[in-house]
Amino acid sequence: MATKKSSLQRSNSIKDPDDWLTGDEEMTDAQESYLETLAEQAHEPVKHDLTKAEASKAIDRLQAETGRGRKARRARRPARRRA
Repeated sequence: MATKKSSLQRSNSIKDPDDWLTGDEEMTDAQESYLETLAEQAHEPVKHDLTKAEASKAIDRLQAETGRGRKARRARRPARRRA
């Protein structure tokens, strides 16, 4: 009997950039734009000749460094009392 993979295991959003089929292609315009924004905030130079995979890794690193791109934790509201 085959086991079902969880949605996280099937998701491309968690796939290692080194395993991307198109990872060696030129980075997208969206990646380049976001990378420029993050690099500016981190006061780092931007390389414009990155591949998609390299850009993804650079974005992850700069997000961690700048604190951007992370979902902010929402404070829990106290439960409403029923009347």
